[in-house]
Amino acid sequence: MPTVMWWFIGAACGQLLLAAALLRTRSRESEGARPDDVPPPQALALLRGGRRAAVIVALVALHQRGAVAAGRKHTIRANGGPGRTLDPVQLGVHGALHRAFALRDLALRPEARRAVDALRRELRGAGLLRPSRRLWAARTLLGCVPLTVAVGAYATAASGTGLAGALAAGALPVLLAMVLLRLPPATRAARRLLTGLRERYPLPAHRREVTDGWLVQLYVALYGDAALALFLPRFSRDGGLLDRPGEVDRNRPPQERGPDPGPGPGDAAG
Repeated sequence: MPTVMWWFIGAACGQLLLAAALLRTRSRESEGARPDDVPPPQALALLRGGRRAAVIVALVALHQRGAVAAGRKHTIRANGGPGRTLDPVQLGVHGALHRAFALRDLALRPEARRAVDALRRELRGAGLLRPSRRLWAARTLLGCVPLTVAVGAYATAASGTGLAGALAAGALPVLLAMVLLRLPPATRAARRLLTGLRERYPLPAHRREVTDGWLVQLYVALYGDAALALFLPRFSRDGGLLDRPGEVDRNRPPQERGPDPGPGPGDAAG
């Protein structure tokens, strides 16, 4: 392998190390909530599934108060005022419903975007989400790693055994870059928080086991589609909240399959 190729591999490794440093986020768990505290469901949903998940949990809370309902053609519509809530995400989502919207469009409405972005800033300040600029810079550097190795192989005109050696030497930083590119925006502290809450609150087999509306929001925040299909089947289906209704139904416990079992906690308003 040409000696110059090692310079390119060294540059790729440097990009990799710098990206890894940018992805490191110091957790402020010692300054934050006590272990027994549970963050708001919208915050947990944002950590687990991003903007869409946070909007869904806000819709669940609004639906429980009769403030929103499923519209035509898998849309969501307002069904009165937002009720007694001071939650910024719920108010932002409800304020965006000037007319019926599909979930994808609703999540991008300015009122909903501003509310979710404010919540995202709070989570970044708590060390639960990676800073957006550092995340963008790290991903840019990681994307340059395979490009640097490829440019090195081309610039040195490596061929035959030399090319094979160059590609073998550059394979490790490229593979590590691909792994780091798959890291979610949520930090390790956030993933530990979600894992711990799932252990404390396993998804029940029957929705009759849960009568607290706040717990329904928590389950939807932690488990997404599976909890939606369990607790709010009609609203979720008619409002277009489920990603893959068929897959979710197949993955539900056998005793929960079959015809729509009717309204559950928070589903009566639909």
